[in-house]
Amino acid sequence: MATLCAPVANAATKSAPSRHAITNVKKKIILSPSPSPTWPPKDFKKNGEVYAKIPTAKELIATASNNKVLTRQLAQLVDGVPICEKYSCGAVQLASLNGCTWWEITAKIVGQTSADDKTIKVYGNIRTTIKETAGRQITTVLLISQELLKLHHAVSGIKAKCHHDATLEKIPATAYTPISS
Repeated sequence: MATLCAPVANAATKSAPSRHAITNVKKKIILSPSPSPTWPPKDFKKNGEVYAKIPTAKELIATASNNKVLTRQLAQLVDGVPICEKYSCGAVQLASLNGCTWWEITAKIVGQTSADDKTIKVYGNIRTTIKETAGRQITTVLLISQELLKLHHAVSGIKAKCHHDATLEKIPATAYTPISS
């Protein structure tokens, strides 16, 4: 038979804490680190050391909520209208296994020749450069044209190059070159 001995509280010498008493109880919160992103990134296509994905509109908005630069780009106003509601825009998410000194992204703006002629033609080219990224760092690049969105043009043929050499170019930069008919 086991006997449990416990101290006896003496009601005469101990008083119950007041309902209004403030107690400082510190709980120790243990934070676990965020899980590392999976590699290679899910749904990205690979070409050599470069990984790329065209994000959906929902993915782009989710990414922008955590990216001040992307949020600023999307919030730019042209004639009082958000830039990608006025002009044809595209986006690409990029990553490199080893990191890049700078990136060069090119794309074409394509669309129907006219309302009656459904033949697709190229209206212009976009060239965007961005700063360096670390290995396995995913970055999102917004590609902005100067072609009116109401004309149903689209960004197509996106290509990205990861450079490991230095450049004398101004980075970041974007240039849109319309193709004259």
